[in-house]
Amino acid sequence: MTDADIKRINELYHKSKSEGLTPEEKQEQVKLREAYIESVRANMRSQLNNIDVKRPDGSIVSLKEQAAQNLAKKKKHAN
Repeated sequence: MTDADIKRINELYHKSKSEGLTPEEKQEQVKLREAYIESVRANMRSQLNNIDVKRPDGSIVSLKEQAAQNLAKKKKHAN
């Protein structure tokens, strides 16, 4: 997602409020918004994967590893 893409999202938003969008512009707006949301999600995943957690026993584990371990425990107990 570039600055130009974000600028275009804002332009389309303001145009939609003032005069409305053409069908082509509506499609463009949907695609740009989806790309923006995916960009935010990817950024959030990247940040979360770089966080370390200190456990009560003093050991340090990455948040990504801890989430995988918790998921494995849940699957194990579900069976």
